[in-house]
Amino acid sequence: METLTLQEVIKSLERRYPPRTAQTWDSVGLVAGDPAQEVKKILFAMDPVATVVDEALDWGADLIVTHHPLLLRGVTSVATSSAKGSVIHRLIAGGCALYTAHTNADSALRGVNDALANALGLIDLEPLVPAGGADLDKHVVFVPAEPSELLLQIVDAMSAAGAGQIGDYSGCHWQVSGTGSFRPESGANPTIGAVGETEYVAEKRLEMIAPATRRAAVVAAMRQAHPYEEPAFDVFNLAQLPAPTGLGRIGRLAEPVTLEKFAQNVAAALPATEQGIRVAGSPDGVVERVAVCSGSGDSLFDQVQRADVDVYVTSDLRHHPASEARETALLGAGRPYLIDTAHFASEWPWLQYGAADLKSDLHDLGFEAQLRVSKRRTDPWDFRVASPGTSSSSATTLPKE
Repeated sequence: METLTLQEVIKSLERRYPPRTAQTWDSVGLVAGDPAQEVKKILFAMDPVATVVDEALDWGADLIVTHHPLLLRGVTSVATSSAKGSVIHRLIAGGCALYTAHTNADSALRGVNDALANALGLIDLEPLVPAGGADLDKHVVFVPAEPSELLLQIVDAMSAAGAGQIGDYSGCHWQVSGTGSFRPESGANPTIGAVGETEYVAEKRLEMIAPATRRAAVVAAMRQAHPYEEPAFDVFNLAQLPAPTGLGRIGRLAEPVTLEKFAQNVAAALPATEQGIRVAGSPDGVVERVAVCSGSGDSLFDQVQRADVDVYVTSDLRHHPASEARETALLGAGRPYLIDTAHFASEWPWLQYGAADLKSDLHDLGFEAQLRVSKRRTDPWDFRVASPGTSSSSATTLPKE
């Protein structure tokens, strides 16, 4: 069997979780490791923290795949006296690589939000905020049919400026033959034909797509490579189609339940943490249509309001955004209710998906590796003290597989 390298693992991960789909502020991809190193054991974990490194090195892992980045914000030192520096040094010394799939895994099919929605029993899923992708243009250019290599020279020039990229494919273009006609007027310096005479030329229609942000650069590259003094071209801005990927998910329950019962189901489906589950809304309220967003989700309240859901499940809800959302809801029918989970808990279900899917993808490519999901709880809170008159519980276990 062919040796599995880190580079092959990265290719498989990035087919499922393309880095280009990460949020602009995010940091994803390979953090530490040699792409040429052999990989036999892969550990999936939520956070790149010391206890996870302990588990990986004790097991002899060659790679840790985490959801949360180690180096999300800039650092000026990786000395072992710092927490992040200590992790980096221990990984390098132990020959263990680190790879991060963060917001690109949030939006993917069978990604973090799908895993959360499925864990809560939601069906008929669609994105809360569909991935629009880059705003795209279609560039249409008319090129002389001869010499035959001219069209490919223009394709290469436009590609270098950012055109022709579709997913993992580059240099993508379409061409068809036809006849172009023009008459050079006084002052023109035609490459083909003569001033004052109508010319008919065998041409090819070339089409390529490009991000709208690269519009000026692509047109400039085309003009530079084109032999005509005034090339004929069009730029069309393309409509965006609804995408099955994106941030958050909207779904429905197979049968309506009360808000209290649904909150109990959420608590049972997710890893237990000291925070537990916080709920805003009437315990007897009816829940059927649900929005979820793994991780911190109070930035999406406007989209949740427009989604017309009964309850919104997310994490890290801050006082003021949550208060405003509830006050706004109470002006109407009182919905959406809010369920606030621990950040770690809302994202943990994806680890099982990620490990299983990577194992399957590698197997299909003819590679085998041992994959394991870390059972170490990396939620930062250790215990809580309930206010007088409220209930308190303490739990430290993860859901059963």
